[in-house]
Amino acid sequence: MAKNQNDGIHVIMEKLPVNPMLFSKSVGLLQHLIKTPSFSGEETLAADLVEDYLNGYSIKTERKGNNIWCFNKHFNPAKPTILLNSHLDTVKPNDGYTNDPFCPEVSNGRLYGLGSNDAGGCLVSLIAAFLHFYSYKGLGFNLCLAATAEEENSGRNGIVSILPLLGGLELAIVGEPTLLQMAIAERGNLVIDCVANGRSGHAAREEGENAIYNSLAAIEWFRNYKFPEQVKGLSSVKMTVTTVNAGTQHNIIPARCSFTVDIRNDDSHTHQQILDVIKANIKMPFTVRPSPLRASSVPMDHPIVKTGIAIGCKTYSSPTSSDQAWLNIPSVKIGPGDSARSHTADEYIFLEEIKRGISMYIKLLDMLPLMLINNPTKYKNEIKYINN
Repeated sequence: MAKNQNDGIHVIMEKLPVNPMLFSKSVGLLQHLIKTPSFSGEETLAADLVEDYLNGYSIKTERKGNNIWCFNKHFNPAKPTILLNSHLDTVKPNDGYTNDPFCPEVSNGRLYGLGSNDAGGCLVSLIAAFLHFYSYKGLGFNLCLAATAEEENSGRNGIVSILPLLGGLELAIVGEPTLLQMAIAERGNLVIDCVANGRSGHAAREEGENAIYNSLAAIEWFRNYKFPEQVKGLSSVKMTVTTVNAGTQHNIIPARCSFTVDIRNDDSHTHQQILDVIKANIKMPFTVRPSPLRASSVPMDHPIVKTGIAIGCKTYSSPTSSDQAWLNIPSVKIGPGDSARSHTADEYIFLEEIKRGISMYIKLLDMLPLMLINNPTKYKNEIKYINN
């Protein structure tokens, strides 16, 4: 297999061999999940699979909707609880697929299939790590495993719907494809819908007012405007026009043109501050879609970050959003696979990446107890959130 970007962690991870049976069963579970369509809001059968898989290990699971969760065997309410979370749902396959997105084909060390990379590999690796520690009596913390729904559409029936049922949580490890690098900050996501109005008329005559032309200046502004703050060379706010809709037929001047803007931000701007800048520059009505995702970051001296660095993980700020946005506790995003493969045709994950992912999660948790015991409450409220 060609050298991957996560080879820096390779040597460290190989010091902790993965149980071959655990790895084999994890791959088998992922293959079954690939065979099972699980679009956002339609994850019932995938949730059934994970529930049955865990029950097969005599693990008592809880369920609400298409969300499955469970706790380690020797749960102790006096100890802090760490959430292990990844999602069951996928986007719909795009038209570029050259193979069956629901056929888990293995070729040249790659496991192909919709959701293999985002985020099936992370999910089965987290499940494997949970199973590894499930019966341990001497853990310095509790583990809560949650396989959740509606991550891809930021749905209200996903993780946000079960957080009150999980009890007190101290820390979260969110499984997303990061090449096993640790995302210690995550961008927020805000979506707005703009409308440019005009006046209909016949296209053959100089009649009407073209709403498409009226939208061009605003679209160009979104394309070119730069917020002043920069973090590591990246714009603190990235605005992208992603859809445009106008017109009904070729010979009618359109009286209405609507377009959607996808906005990603770090924690240097609140959503309200961003909206204030837009209002000052865009002279057209727009609406904000519900449930915007907030940006977050966790301190570099937090125990989970120190532990990640100690085992060879690189840290970075993630440009994408995830279920981290719903969490009011310190959290990091990390997992096997590559975010660049997410939502692409012929999606795949390397089997070796899954093996390394299982090893990394186990090593991360194995080194964490002493650090948590030495810092029992210091970091509980030190996550930085922008409340929008």
